[in-house]
Amino acid sequence: MLKAENIQKSYNGLEVLKGINLSIEKGEVVSIVGASGAGKSTLLHILGTLDTPDQGKVMLNDVEVSSLSQKRMSKFRNEEIGFIFQFHNLFPEFTALENVCIPAYIKGSKGAEKRAEELLKVLGLADRKDHKPSELSGGEQQRVSVARALINDPSIVFADEPSGNLDSQSADDLHKLFFDLRNKIGQTFVIVTHNMELAGMADRKLEIKDGIITS
Repeated sequence: MLKAENIQKSYNGLEVLKGINLSIEKGEVVSIVGASGAGKSTLLHILGTLDTPDQGKVMLNDVEVSSLSQKRMSKFRNEEIGFIFQFHNLFPEFTALENVCIPAYIKGSKGAEKRAEELLKVLGLADRKDHKPSELSGGEQQRVSVARALINDPSIVFADEPSGNLDSQSADDLHKLFFDLRNKIGQTFVIVTHNMELAGMADRKLEIKDGIITS
């Protein structure tokens, strides 16, 4: 479903990625680990079309996303890709339901609110849908961000240190949620993490060292 070939990226003359090759199958949960500065987030951003490689290409569902125009890439990203970050980036003035709906509103989908309510129910937040982020715990806010990532039924979800800002119980709950979603709806996840317990739970663990995948 996702394939990256010879991904290279440099910043200010420093090589960060030195020829990354990988493939992800539908329904896989793949973790990416490595030391700070190894290039994990850079790779994730390139795979997720938030950044572009200096060389190489990224294919998602037979589309070479790295060659799309900015306008087409933005549309493709909104429809095919979900993102979960360490900091949930919820809009403080919006309710949980409204935050979840935003990507669907951008897409122009009908029935966004109904779909958002279904997701919040699945994530155990049905009774919190009208609460604003400041009225939610850290774990609840992150689950709202998971619902937002899923609202457009993306082919793949990229998560960058998704539990890095959570307490241990909330982190465990979030990790379990990823695998529940994979098992229930076949959702594909690529997760950058320093949490070795989460990394070990994945179907595959990829380690980046000195700009290349070593395992």
